[in-house]
Amino acid sequence: MKPHDYSGSRALFERAGRVIPNGISGHFNPVVQKPLGTYPYFARSGKGARFRDVDGNEYIDYMCAYGPMILGYGNPVVDSAYREQMKLADTCTLASPVMVELAEFLVELVPAADWATFAKNGADATNMAVLMARAATGRARLIAIEGGYHGSSPWMQSADRSGVISADHENVIRIPWNDVDALRRVLDEHEGEVAAFIASPYHHPVFRDNELPAEGYWREAHLLLKKHGVVSICDDVRAGFRIDMGGSNEYFGYRPDLICFCKAIANGYPISAVAGADSLKEAAGSIFQTGSFWYSAGAMAAALACLQELARIDAPARILEIGRKFTEGLTSIAAGQGLMLKASGMPSMPYLRMEHESGIEFHQALCGECARRGLFMASHHNLFVSAAHTQQDLEQTFAIFDEALAAVRASC
Repeated sequence: MKPHDYSGSRALFERAGRVIPNGISGHFNPVVQKPLGTYPYFARSGKGARFRDVDGNEYIDYMCAYGPMILGYGNPVVDSAYREQMKLADTCTLASPVMVELAEFLVELVPAADWATFAKNGADATNMAVLMARAATGRARLIAIEGGYHGSSPWMQSADRSGVISADHENVIRIPWNDVDALRRVLDEHEGEVAAFIASPYHHPVFRDNELPAEGYWREAHLLLKKHGVVSICDDVRAGFRIDMGGSNEYFGYRPDLICFCKAIANGYPISAVAGADSLKEAAGSIFQTGSFWYSAGAMAAALACLQELARIDAPARILEIGRKFTEGLTSIAAGQGLMLKASGMPSMPYLRMEHESGIEFHQALCGECARRGLFMASHHNLFVSAAHTQQDLEQTFAIFDEALAAVRASC
């Protein structure tokens, strides 16, 4: 298989570097994607579970735009709902009726939700949830998980990130994942000071194996939170609707006070949500959070159509099954070449790590060689599976992975 040519992508990146800091921001920054030169920089189009870059190369996509794509690029049901709403209005002086319809559907869909409110990004939702918890409790401190990610606001970022100062973290206490004793100690040490405990339903850090909750973890954690009057915030921004349509907490058997959704809620259209218990509705109504495009009705119509379609096809069950086939196929190919590929987390958004004496460099090289052959996976982040991935996609994925792995082994 001839490796892809990226000349058009490189030329566009050079132009971008003259007018955009780093050329590309965030996850797509070439500083993150290694080895350099093995990934394209710009996409031209997408359809189903695949996209094409500006050079015309096609990729089977297991990043799904880092999560927002769940029904496939260009899904006709979602896109049609968006277009129909756009004929009426999008960002307007007043909110659209579709906002009410979306909130009603989300409350009906999510057992833990008695109300819902909307924003644009995942960080908007987690910030709003924290403000709600502080408004409800009159407390300042937060407890979060070491290595947990909740968005790009300063308090959420690593303390050593550029522009982040110590004051941004002075009210955030980090504890290890799956450690009920650590949670108990912090709550006892800071009795009456903690507003909320924010955590993903399972631990999905970058550059590290993902971890599911230990047996009884969430039950014991919530007994402690209730005892101390602390709000439980489920950050379901990343995993939402890929595990359970009622929220990932339903799969793991617990009931948070607030749930934050984003990514897959609208199949790529920009919208996020906070849903919560009736006991926090007054606090939710008391905070001030808004944005220039938060009334954008097109994305709300897309979200309503997306959620309805996900529920109709039982998307989480389908995606989990595709994910199992995907991870089992790749681990089997690795074993056939005498190597061990470890898959952790949930099959619908697995984290893959090749165990090798060269460490992460081997896995980075492998993912780079996969990209050069038309299989797109990040080496440092969990992957994403969608309802649009087909058996044909899987078969081609396995063929590319087998060839890429052999190429990397031969070069070592």
